[in-house]
Amino acid sequence: MKNYTCIYYTTHAGKAPVKEFIEFLADDSQDTFFHKVELLEKYGPQLRRPHTEYVAPGIFGLRFVGKEGQIRILFFFSHGDRIVFTNGFVKKTIKIPQGEIKIAEQRRKEYLQRRR
Repeated sequence: MKNYTCIYYTTHAGKAPVKEFIEFLADDSQDTFFHKVELLEKYGPQLRRPHTEYVAPGIFGLRFVGKEGQIRILFFFSHGDRIVFTNGFVKKTIKIPQGEIKIAEQRRKEYLQRRR
């Protein structure tokens, strides 16, 4: 079975928005996140609900519940074995907010352009 590597998207200024988001979560929520990351690195695109979900073309969501509520970390697959986390948020509506999807899409596009 192929192993995958999860990485954080970084801005041109060197910030990693998802890493910063995770650091502000409760310890139990962080533990749940890192457990989900282990599953994602092991199973990659084979990992399905309830752990991940399709969000938009090329964009997926890592799903888990923390003390803060329903948490989503949006990500995409890159270069076959990389998983790039783009943004994270506490989900407060039934659907994922369009603004969060747009952020993920823009960061994916920017990341892929930098990788050329």
